[in-house]
Amino acid sequence: MSIADNQEQILPIARSSTHELQFLKLERFQWWFLVALNIIFLVVGQAAGVLLGRFYYDQGGNSKWMATLVQTAAFPFLFIPLFLIPSSKNPSTSSTAPSITLLISIYFFLGVLLAGDNMLYSTGLLYLSASTYSLICATQLAFNAVFSYFINSQKFTILVLNSVVVLSLSASLIAVNDDSERPSGVSNGKYILGFFCTLAASAIYSLLLSLMQLSFQKVLKRETFSVVLEMQIYTAFVATCASIIGLFASGEWKTLHGEMKSFGKGSSSYVMTLVWTAIAWQVCSVGVVGLVFVVSSLFSNVISTFSLAITPIASVIVFHDKMNGVKVIAMLMAIWGFVSYIYQNYLDDVKVRRRQSDVTESRNNSSC
Repeated sequence: MSIADNQEQILPIARSSTHELQFLKLERFQWWFLVALNIIFLVVGQAAGVLLGRFYYDQGGNSKWMATLVQTAAFPFLFIPLFLIPSSKNPSTSSTAPSITLLISIYFFLGVLLAGDNMLYSTGLLYLSASTYSLICATQLAFNAVFSYFINSQKFTILVLNSVVVLSLSASLIAVNDDSERPSGVSNGKYILGFFCTLAASAIYSLLLSLMQLSFQKVLKRETFSVVLEMQIYTAFVATCASIIGLFASGEWKTLHGEMKSFGKGSSSYVMTLVWTAIAWQVCSVGVVGLVFVVSSLFSNVISTFSLAITPIASVIVFHDKMNGVKVIAMLMAIWGFVSYIYQNYLDDVKVRRRQSDVTESRNNSSC
């Protein structure tokens, strides 16, 4: 589903010619405002989450299940906007509401999938530098293009295909870069493990986004932001429960007290790192799911990829990661891929505006 498709769904079909243009402008402004707001949530949340996750490992944290848990543990904060944002009065587009059993099954499946995906991401970040990790994650757009095509009937153009290919090549440069910096004490075997875990996590993440969009389209069928928040809350709840089970089943919970005492910046810093990491990932999640709902899973992944492309700059500043020529080229290619996709959506928006203008002009002529 392209931006043009979504705008056509959001904008009204029948209005008087005088008020129609005002309403169209208002709707378009609201639509772009929601898109911009969700982009900010995603970019800021994801960058902060990655940097704080790497900081956790650098200062002595070593629990992969704890790093997985904090990615969803702050989901109760999402109840605040859920209660503050009024529910839409518009009826559901579906004749019958989905059954409770079906909803529980969807939330459970997506939640377990999310927990496994977060675990792979945590493993990858443990063995990779923040900049290398972020650039590898950019492959999620290529995976999402495939899933969106088969699951969500996403249409492709030359610019979208160019975006996917360029971003894939960007990640490939990192894969063959022998000079990639890695955290101290990480062997070649663990580095390779981190690379493939991050690659697999990117693929699963892309699948997760497409399945969420499919759930909105085929099952939930309600165009309210509260539906987006409910999806995030319930799936995060399941993922949190799964992460807690993993934490205790693995025995890592026994090491947490010693980990806190030996944390490089002190015990209080240990707690605050985990708390703010959890909050950052929930802010990111709102942006991700919001963009899936308002635009499409592919667009959400493109914005996420753009965020990952600029995260290496932040990691160089914060952690003094080595930024060699290959990483610079990979980052520039990732930005190029992002701009290609954004330009395609700009062309779609121009096409929608022209179509709306033609319809309005036609109605004005007929009324005369």
